[in-house]
Amino acid sequence: MWLPRRLLILSLASFVGMLAAAGCQSGSSGSPAPVRAGSGGAIGANPDAGARDVGTAVDGTGEIDTAGKPDLSLSADADPRDEASADANPSVEGDANVDANTDVSPYANADVRAGGPDTAVGSDTAADLSGGPDAPADTPVRTDTPSSGPPDGAGDAPLSADARAPGSIVTTLDVDTVWSGHPVGFALLTRGNQQFVAYYDAQRAMTIAQRTLDSSTWTFTRLASTLGWDSHNSIAMAIDSAGFIHIAGNMHAVPLVYFRSTKPLDVSTLQPINAMVGANETSCTYPQFINGPGGEFVFAYRDGVSGNGNYVFNVYDVPTKTWRRLINTPLTDGEGLRNAYPVGPTLGPDGWWHLVYVWRETPDASSNHDLSYAKSRDLVNWQTGTGKALTLPITLGTSDIVDPVPQNGGIINNNTKVGFDSQNRPVVGYHKYDPAGNTQLYNARVEGGRWVTHKTSNWTTRWTIGGGGTLIFQIQLDGVRVGPGGALTQVWYHAQNGGWSAFQLDETTLASVAILGRTLPYPAALERVESAAAGMGVKWASDSGAGPDPSITYMLRWETLPENQDQPRPIIPAATRLRLYGFGQ
Repeated sequence: MWLPRRLLILSLASFVGMLAAAGCQSGSSGSPAPVRAGSGGAIGANPDAGARDVGTAVDGTGEIDTAGKPDLSLSADADPRDEASADANPSVEGDANVDANTDVSPYANADVRAGGPDTAVGSDTAADLSGGPDAPADTPVRTDTPSSGPPDGAGDAPLSADARAPGSIVTTLDVDTVWSGHPVGFALLTRGNQQFVAYYDAQRAMTIAQRTLDSSTWTFTRLASTLGWDSHNSIAMAIDSAGFIHIAGNMHAVPLVYFRSTKPLDVSTLQPINAMVGANETSCTYPQFINGPGGEFVFAYRDGVSGNGNYVFNVYDVPTKTWRRLINTPLTDGEGLRNAYPVGPTLGPDGWWHLVYVWRETPDASSNHDLSYAKSRDLVNWQTGTGKALTLPITLGTSDIVDPVPQNGGIINNNTKVGFDSQNRPVVGYHKYDPAGNTQLYNARVEGGRWVTHKTSNWTTRWTIGGGGTLIFQIQLDGVRVGPGGALTQVWYHAQNGGWSAFQLDETTLASVAILGRTLPYPAALERVESAAAGMGVKWASDSGAGPDPSITYMLRWETLPENQDQPRPIIPAATRLRLYGFGQ
């Protein structure tokens, strides 16, 4: 998004892990992914969206689905009263979240928590680079068995710096075979010469792989947590200032699932921690780690269920290895009637942390309403867009309402993004129905002391939003960014309007003045599906850390079936290969 080490998606634009999701899906999985535009940022899985899954779950996994249709599923949370699946750690409600993930998309300036060690690292690190109906990946290359070698035969031998070109394959290394029955956000974190991968293996066990960058050998640690059928259950991974590894994930309205290493940079010493502060930890979703403005190691999550939950921040004391509340109240409170679905917090170029969110009344994604905003310098004291202090916890009645979109108004959680114009003013992007009933992309900004909304697109179709479980997003968007030459750009996906693309915007009106093309941060051949199973798509996860060589950006690639509204499938494809790539910049 605005993080260092992002991959290029649009010409000269940086690639950010979303999604992504990213943020939560409108039933999608994932937690709101904090993203970073300046220094400091989220290091955990995202937000509902976080993380973000462009094309698949946009709620905590930002994954890239290139098979036929985009995998932009934002889980639309199933009703908590519904019967849970028989698998381990079943979802009890369907959050429309963005697997993100994260805030983690593969497009330019997307909400992908990639960057330094202070950026989002969890489910929100996965970025969904769905090719859309018009992408090369829509013509998958099928083989009887997954290919065992890198497309270019490079193996793990790095190319010399002068042999690298932006997007060229520098490193290829297989990690393991992984679960392919449905998408869930994985995490990749490089710290110095150490590299860590968090994923669900072929048996659905949460697994952490570790290697040194000069070695092609991985060591594996299988954790005591098994995935069910919920695409919300992305993994957040982070390393504190003392080098201890923190893992949280496989949670959707279930008790806290959290592991911490007893030795620095050693995954073999990961141990389960049954509680952080010991309260409000029995119904957790959307875990994310954030490096605060003062270097604080922060953990954020939702306490509760879709339609009835609060957003909570904890802070870690590194010397004593103990957690406490960052603030003595939830950040948002649904008052037992609803819950907020935040995307962020995002550290902007203005030095403020920005949070955008919608309120949701029930597990049905159609009940999203009232786009809202808050900003903070320290993640403790929050203000409205015009600088008025907010009393915590923020409720619907005390929210800074950007646009009072009603229920059934065409807005969805985790598809609300903050961007910035050339004056570093925050611009909130979202979609809703226009007066004619069509779904349009809108952008809002504080102008003259109040929020002013601007219609950006002129689409002629409607995405009717509703239901529970992990939904497939028909539309996905990124926040406004300053592109090459100073022009404002905004990346979007539209299933009925050509897949992935981007607008160039007029800075005054925020209206689209041109449609830009789409480029990839890697060879197009990598979008082609290798699995012989029908319906499979390609997923990507971006690196939330950084290695010693700034000319190499690492990503994970694997293949899965799309979301299935968090329900079991009768036929499960064979496990697919999880592969690490290093790309030149």
